[in-house]
Amino acid sequence: MFTTIIVQPLFNLLVFIYALLPGHNFGLALIIFTVIIRLLLWPLVKKQLHQAKAMRTLQPEIKRIKQATKGNRQRESQMLMELYKERGINPFGTFPILIVQLIVLIGLYSGLRRLITDPHTLLTFSYPFIHNLGWMQTLGHNIHQFDNTLFGVVNLSRPALNVGGGIYWPAMFIVIGSAVAQYFQAKQLMPSDKNQRSLRSILKQAGAGKQADQSEVNAAVGRSTRYLIPLMIFVFTVNIASALSLYWLVGGLVAFIQQGIVLNRDETEMEAIADAPSKNVAEIPEAEIVPAKKRSKNKKRRK
Repeated sequence: MFTTIIVQPLFNLLVFIYALLPGHNFGLALIIFTVIIRLLLWPLVKKQLHQAKAMRTLQPEIKRIKQATKGNRQRESQMLMELYKERGINPFGTFPILIVQLIVLIGLYSGLRRLITDPHTLLTFSYPFIHNLGWMQTLGHNIHQFDNTLFGVVNLSRPALNVGGGIYWPAMFIVIGSAVAQYFQAKQLMPSDKNQRSLRSILKQAGAGKQADQSEVNAAVGRSTRYLIPLMIFVFTVNIASALSLYWLVGGLVAFIQQGIVLNRDETEMEAIADAPSKNVAEIPEAEIVPAKKRSKNKKRRK
């Protein structure tokens, strides 16, 4: 069922782009495919980023709640839920996009693995209407005309690190680039705080008998993922076909641009949404609510 619903449609979209693309370069087709997928995910991505931005603005209030409750977990959870409800924020709202991205990644990996193992999959795994395309009929007569490179420079079927220990540097540059793109993508979402402490510093003081603030620990752990996730991506992709690394690299670059658009969004638009008299909290799109203090200051200025 997963193959029919997820893997085959993704595979056929990629093959369709490849067959229609002038020059029929597989690497360029994969880049266009990645951009299209990111654009199709834009509504979910936009919602996720609004959630992330709103959660960043709530950090001072969350910290005050933790200080006020003094370790009373039940009271702290209750006050946090009230705060999220008041601001129209769903703390679990980022999960859908993560799940969708994971499904697409697994589906693409499965399709690429089929293609790399046997290029004839271009014909046997594609839909009948794609077989009628001119280039697909050409491949039917001579499958060796299939170009699985990126502009003739990178063989996308080869991994960056070969089984014998040799390094295929064109693919290694793509792998490193995908890890770096993921780092900056994660860093872009992290709240900046001049007084923030590292996890090592917090744990060191906790070992000396000083009680650690759980919110500060969580923030420090979140910052450490900036390095952990890129490292995991590097380890995961260094031994597989570089086509998946190319997908990750292009996806990371497009995501970085998308995040910049949302996170640098004009604040006057959000203020207009929040101050609209015809809307209440339930009607305002998630996370597009300006904090109450900011609204009160704006009203004073208008007076």
